Amino acid sequence: MYTQVSIVGGGPAGLLLSHLLHLRGIESVVLELRSREELETEIRAGVLEQGTVDLLNAAGVGDRMRKQGAVHHGVNLQFDGHRERIDFHDLTGRAITVYGQHEVVKDLIQARLDAGGHILFETAATELRDLDSDEPKVRFRRGAKLEGGTIRFDDDAEEEELVCGHIAGCDGFFGISRPAIPEADRTEYMRTYPFGWFGILVEGPPSTEELIYNLHERGFALVSTRSPEIQRLYFQCDPEDEVGHWPDERIWSEMHARLDTDDGWTVNEGNIVQKSIVRMRSFVTEPMQHGRLFLAGDAAHIVPPTGAKGMNLAVADVRVLARGLADFHESGDTDLLERYSEICLRRVWKTSRFSWWMTSMLHRFEKDNDFQHRFQIAELDYVTSSRAAATTLAENYVGLPIDPAFLIPGEDGMKDQDRRKP
Repeated sequence: MYTQVSIVGGGPAGLLLSHLLHLRGIESVVLELRSREELETEIRAGVLEQGTVDLLNAAGVGDRMRKQGAVHHGVNLQFDGHRERIDFHDLTGRAITVYGQHEVVKDLIQARLDAGGHILFETAATELRDLDSDEPKVRFRRGAKLEGGTIRFDDDAEEEELVCGHIAGCDGFFGISRPAIPEADRTEYMRTYPFGWFGILVEGPPSTEELIYNLHERGFALVSTRSPEIQRLYFQCDPEDEVGHWPDERIWSEMHARLDTDDGWTVNEGNIVQKSIVRMRSFVTEPMQHGRLFLAGDAAHIVPPTGAKGMNLAVADVRVLARGLADFHESGDTDLLERYSEICLRRVWKTSRFSWWMTSMLHRFEKDNDFQHRFQIAELDYVTSSRAAATTLAENYVGLPIDPAFLIPGEDGMKDQDRRKP
């Protein structure tokens, strides 16, 4: 098989890249280990920066997002029993949209299939070869399933080869793309946090119109929303804890202890339909390219979810890569491809810093360290009382500016519409 661009991984990064390339007349094949059903039903966070919203709209995949997504013009910071709002629209003129990542994936899959795109579901890439040549290759096998962390194949699954001009590694932290870069040629930076998030998905009415980030003596808590009927809540926990230790009654008791305020506000309870524990880490690999291989999204970097940046950072990578590949195929210009790592890593490190800052400001690192806790309260008081400090948070949260060179046709025209107030 031959294609112009092989894309390893069919999550948001890989699917969006494939669609953006299609809009420029460039063929691609997406290899994805999971089934379509698994991709479309895996509930993931969904806070979209303004730039991500603009790009999805301009790319023609924003119809459902505009109808079902919730536009938020601020977030709430809660500490010492009271709550203060950061007004994004007043401070930056921009907003965020709450729309689940799995919904974005649904939209992208449908768009690719409607356009005749090639997505090979339940297909595992097994080897990346000849990365320094003009025709790198991806070895793969169909009929794959991930069971308990191990990839298993159908008995009749044969190894095949995809020959291409470039490879995009969008297969996440545990994929084969990053290890395909020789260890001597890459440097990895890692920070592991001493806590995790216990997350619950709840059927019931929303507790808030906008997100609530809460610092409490017992630890961090977050109130989010997925739809008028589905809510997402988190609280800081021991990453080694087990879901089975937390019956519903204990969960709601902990939520009320951390979130209920002095003025009588209380979190709404509901039917808990999902429980999970998320570990927290920061990770960056440099460079994000090797020969004809380019990493994007979680294959290159991980951020703690406090800043809501994971998918948005992947989208930022894809913007640059799609433009670089388009330049190459349309004119032979390799400048952007050669500078891909340099361009992306500037944003990656700034975004990693913001995610680290939000995490450090809102979590208890040592419950017995009251001195640090008072520092955190003082910082939250400063952020919510200083317009300059609030603007710093707001402009990072709604998304750092996009270089005009990476906007796609029609994107500018969508901005005013998608900043609308409810």
